[in-house]
Amino acid sequence: MLLPLTPVRLKRHAAKLFGRKVGVVCGERRFTYREFNERADRLSSALLRLGARKGDRVAYLSFNCHRLLEAYYGVPQIGAILLAMNIRLSPEELAYILNDAAPRVLCFDPEFIPLVESLRPQVHSVEHYVALRGAKPAWAHEEDYDELLAACEPADIDWGGIDENSVAELFYTSGTTAYPKGVMLTHRNLYLHAFYTALGLKGTDRDVHLYTVPLFHVNSWGAPHIITLLGGRHVMLQKFDPAAVLALVQREGVTRLHMVPAMAIALLNHPEFSRYKLSSVHEVMLGGAPANTALLDEIEKKIPSCTGEGGYGLTETSPVLTIAHIKHHLAGDSAEETLRRKATAGYALAGVEIRVVTPEGRDVEPDGKQIGEVVVRSDVVMEGYWQQPEATAAAIRDGWFHTGDLATLDEEGYVLIVDRSKDMILTGGENVASAEIERVLYSHPVILECAVIAVPDDQWGEVPKAIIVLRPGRQANEAEIADHCRKHLAGFKVPKSVEIVESLPKGGTGKILKKILREKYWAGHERRVH
Repeated sequence: MLLPLTPVRLKRHAAKLFGRKVGVVCGERRFTYREFNERADRLSSALLRLGARKGDRVAYLSFNCHRLLEAYYGVPQIGAILLAMNIRLSPEELAYILNDAAPRVLCFDPEFIPLVESLRPQVHSVEHYVALRGAKPAWAHEEDYDELLAACEPADIDWGGIDENSVAELFYTSGTTAYPKGVMLTHRNLYLHAFYTALGLKGTDRDVHLYTVPLFHVNSWGAPHIITLLGGRHVMLQKFDPAAVLALVQREGVTRLHMVPAMAIALLNHPEFSRYKLSSVHEVMLGGAPANTALLDEIEKKIPSCTGEGGYGLTETSPVLTIAHIKHHLAGDSAEETLRRKATAGYALAGVEIRVVTPEGRDVEPDGKQIGEVVVRSDVVMEGYWQQPEATAAAIRDGWFHTGDLATLDEEGYVLIVDRSKDMILTGGENVASAEIERVLYSHPVILECAVIAVPDDQWGEVPKAIIVLRPGRQANEAEIADHCRKHLAGFKVPKSVEIVESLPKGGTGKILKKILREKYWAGHERRVH
């Protein structure tokens, strides 16, 4: 028997087996899985009433909330394509995406009314602007989101008619090109990703997942499908705020926290951290940027109930590819070696094949030293880039997706991401990984956050520069930081300058934006700022 592999089945499964359980918490609102299923079905009916059909795009400019979570099922269920847009992008970038994807419907939170109003003259595909809550501008649909749902009966859709190879979700990633690229994820991609990752996470229906990562960030690392598959609980957080995270962890008994390192740093160093009971947390997974042993050690010491570990994935891979669990037969290794492995990207999930290859395409030695590019093949790799066949062909070659990430591989298959190829520093003919320097900097007790970038140099072409944020109340000077680096790094890898700043620029997920840091140093120079 062949049935289409679609995430719509996960919603139906949860409604049948966990129908009476509270599956979604959003502010003071709580929905059982039966209610969540019905709301998603009503959304499908509402979209059909608005004229949405198979292949049409439905866009959302929204914070994390139950309404956006409902779209992860209500939109693809009718064969339409969900476009969750990055609310942190500039108006110019958003206008480009809207014109490129050409959605028929755009749903928006009230905070974005001025933005949407400014975009409307530039965007001609949108037939219906739907207010998700609050104010309804004159140009918006006469019914807001909840009114639309209330006016419709739940759609009775036969998921057996869904083409598993059709596109279900579209996420735009900037990559290294001038304009964002739309990553096409199919029903099959998302369904199998949910199973692979749920198995890798060792998930159960006891899981309570807090959405610290925005849903526009490649479906918040797959959580809408993984947690629904398990029958766990989704706890929505409008946007990351350390105090709100601490309060929700205590109130809802959150078991899993998935964050970028900058979020974890902010959480652990919040002045009210010690006031909250966090014993429900059993896993903190770091992704979106390389983890480091100092941060993982601090996580496990401050939240003793949990295991901290790294993970890795990309928008183009649905996204999770690896998790840094400690294999059972390695549990007897030293604490230092165990922590080292937890700070890697981890090893491949079931259903994922990973290689680390040289520029000539040969596999690197699994010695944890030789550096190569990560290439992957899996059911979770994207269908391709929206309307960009040449970019797709450049990324997927000879049956392997080329990530652009540089890494080493150890004898147990643990991948250590050393840098993005675009972030490697070429100084005096030597390649230096900025992530390696950052790991050393994070081991210094006074450093809260840091970023290492290449800056131009008349003698060496370019050299590493460290930009750091100090912990509150701590002091350090450039010489002290440089001396710390010399103890752990070869001389040519030591930052040639250190700048202490109040904060570092971050994107919507909390990831440090090196592009912005580099711009002022490379203005007028030949090197392209990616």
